[in-house]
Amino acid sequence: MAQWTRRRFLLAGAATAGALVVGWGALPPRQRLHATEPLRFGGDAVALNGWVVLAPDNTVTVVVPRAEMGQGIHTALPMLVAEELDMPLARVAIAAAPPDKIYANLAALRDALPFHPDDTGTAQAFARWTLAKVARELGISLTGGSSSVKDAWLPMREAGAAARGMLVAAAARAWGMAPSTIRTDNGELFHDASGRRATYGSFAAAAALESPGDVVLKEPRAFRLIGRDVPRREGRAKVDGAARFGIDARPPGMVYAALRMAPTLGGTLAGINPAGVLDMPGVLSVIDISNAANGAFGGQTGAQAGVAVVAKTFWQAKVAAEALAVRWHPGPHADLSGEAILGALRGALDGEGHHEYFSRGDVDAARAHDSGEVPGHVIRAEYSVPFLAHAAMEPVNCTAQVADGKVRLWLSTQAPSIVIGIAASVGGVAREQVELHEYLLGGGFGRRLEGDMVAQAVAVARECHGLPVQVIWTREQDIRHDVYRPAAVARLAAMLDAAGTIKSWEFTGAGGALTGQFTLRNLGVPAAGPDRTTIEGAYDMQYEIPHQRIAHAAVDSAVPLGNWRSVGHSYNAFFKESFIDEMAHAAGKDPVAFRAAMLLAYPRHAAVLAMAVRAAGTPPAGRAHGVALHQSFGTIVAQVAEVSVRDGAIRVHRVVCAVDCGLAVNPGHIAQQMESAVAFGLSAALGGAITIEGGAVQQSNFGDYPVLRMGQVPVVETVIVLSTEPPEGVGEPGVPPVAPAVANAVFRLTGQRLRSLPLRLA
Repeated sequence: MAQWTRRRFLLAGAATAGALVVGWGALPPRQRLHATEPLRFGGDAVALNGWVVLAPDNTVTVVVPRAEMGQGIHTALPMLVAEELDMPLARVAIAAAPPDKIYANLAALRDALPFHPDDTGTAQAFARWTLAKVARELGISLTGGSSSVKDAWLPMREAGAAARGMLVAAAARAWGMAPSTIRTDNGELFHDASGRRATYGSFAAAAALESPGDVVLKEPRAFRLIGRDVPRREGRAKVDGAARFGIDARPPGMVYAALRMAPTLGGTLAGINPAGVLDMPGVLSVIDISNAANGAFGGQTGAQAGVAVVAKTFWQAKVAAEALAVRWHPGPHADLSGEAILGALRGALDGEGHHEYFSRGDVDAARAHDSGEVPGHVIRAEYSVPFLAHAAMEPVNCTAQVADGKVRLWLSTQAPSIVIGIAASVGGVAREQVELHEYLLGGGFGRRLEGDMVAQAVAVARECHGLPVQVIWTREQDIRHDVYRPAAVARLAAMLDAAGTIKSWEFTGAGGALTGQFTLRNLGVPAAGPDRTTIEGAYDMQYEIPHQRIAHAAVDSAVPLGNWRSVGHSYNAFFKESFIDEMAHAAGKDPVAFRAAMLLAYPRHAAVLAMAVRAAGTPPAGRAHGVALHQSFGTIVAQVAEVSVRDGAIRVHRVVCAVDCGLAVNPGHIAQQMESAVAFGLSAALGGAITIEGGAVQQSNFGDYPVLRMGQVPVVETVIVLSTEPPEGVGEPGVPPVAPAVANAVFRLTGQRLRSLPLRLA
């Protein structure tokens, strides 16, 4: 049984205290079916609820509150409505969600509580329930945490089923029939006994006046659309160039802005001399944007000190910005180095006061009372990972206009409600006076959860006399001024008993806590309590070990930190799964069998591991298989990496992924996300590292911050476990197991245990 530490109890109490006082937490959550303001569409289309709009021509528009950044969400979410509505997907269009609280992402916030998966008691359930209610009231709409389908699974299906019920009621009233005698199929209503039939569209106006009655959702065995491979609706547009990303925005009269930003972390502007630059071709103005955050969250939007050059074309603006004479104050971190950062992390591990996230049994007592039958079998190791940039293919950009008392944004974003707030603050208008035009994302990975580019663009637009202005970062700026995945160090110690089974397990990590930085930058409030992202994937592992202690030391970071695809799981899985392999080797056991023996109480995990190993088969001569198993965002993934080493270079030829993500809404999307995650994770495992010297990021482009080339991407095979459990996350869970699976294969080939990323052979 998991033990609750005092602080974990206080966390649950903080989420529920107010509810206990007033009884609010015991009330049912507020509805997510109807928006505050009715949806308004042109022509004779009518809104049947806050998610579904029906037109007389029998086309349906579904409101999609999440960003499409390559994960297929513009296809998966309409599938949920179309399934319950009995509507062909080909007749379903999509529209971006307006700023209403029913579209808030409840799952992303609810799942942020630092509970172990075994924590299923009343207090934990009530804390999750209450935090979901809080999320509904806050109304924060964001795409992150692999939560889009998970969050929409019930409300969007209920919206489709409710709309179907309203149509049946309208037809029953018009035909004088009992609703139970009317069936629906393929966007039509049928009364078989009389031979009557009609399209949904012919009853659109009448249905809007009806009640849906008792909404009953389909059982999974009745699904005809969910569970099928459906091509992504934006796929063709991406192939033929018709797809529109944020950088493609072209409002009339638009001008461009290129930036110069402080080269050091925390650097500030000392002075500029625009002489000569203002006379360059196309240049319109030079604007100090160091005050871009003024009036917004006390200067905490994350917008970095700098200067913008506005011109008629981006090239003109870029050339002029590079020629601009700028002086900088280096700021308080001018002497910061990677060596100093690593030293601070190790110093934190040497210190005291680590926050204990999970404990079971008594690690100290287990060691103290060891019989000594297997002397020397306490294994210790230290692992480390560097900072990482996002390096999305579409560079950071934002187009903004400040005119007529309004702020207009043209933007690719993962967090519309957040950027609206930042734009309102910087632009000096009410939130209701911000218009957001959303576009496809050319990669997100957590970078577009931020609003720094919005603060910059609005600050520039304020000085452009009503002209829309597009701010574009160069690739070098994208790498050097990112919000980075934290660097981290972990020390692990475990003891084997006489049978070669892990008896005790201790995991202590150190690194920056990103949530506090993120909430202050983007919401204007500091985070309360410990940050679960620092230790996720370590404190909530499923291996059955009788004595465990998992703790973390949060270290203040001068390097700006942000969410990066799979966040803390991306490094804690590397630490955990690599060390599990070390223990298997020390015990003289096969690493797969060693893991399976600790999963007797977790049959789903054991099944996923077995499926991956079975599908991988036997490696060819000269190659080895490495295994890793990890659960993140509710999804269990086992990976087997097939690796060779030649002339000191690590080559990954094939990766087999077995996935249990609950019910697979669109299996093709899941396979695509595993392929994407493997490429993303391998880029970091084999080459990704952001280093700091003299207070500045040293990397600048793909030459020194490499991502996998097409010829380096391995064959990725995905095996999906059939399930009727509710869907879990898919976008991120394929990333964490990649690095340890490769490292474990390298050990089998070379005998070298690589304990730091990126992986480098001695």
